[in-house]
Amino acid sequence: QVQLVESGGGLVQPGGSLRLSCAASGNIFSINDMGWYRQAPGKQRELVASITRGGGTNYADSVKGRFTIARDNAKNTVYLQMNSLKPEDTAVYYCNIDLRLIFDRRRSSEYWGQGTQVTVSS
Repeated sequence: QVQLVESGGGLVQPGGSLRLSCAASGNIFSINDMGWYRQAPGKQRELVASITRGGGTNYADSVKGRFTIARDNAKNTVYLQMNSLKPEDTAVYYCNIDLRLIFDRRRSSEYWGQGTQVTVSS
């Protein structure tokens, strides 16, 4: 049906950069909002950044000025460029997309990526 494949996670030093990618494939008619969430051990999942179909963006206060979300509609892909990484950015990052299926175009549903680990440590 629909699969979201994430990549780009890994181990980086404080102040370093990392770029996450999430590519969607399947019976997709259209994609609406796309976003990135993260969840650290013992904490609730939180929205990191989102981007609308029209390109409007929203960021969590903790990442403003450091992270940038972007999308490539031709590739059904959303990116998260993470700069000036801090240890508190350590978490599993999940991409999320809101989309409509080819055979059920009336409904909009959310799909999640498998998660990718980002660890910021010296």
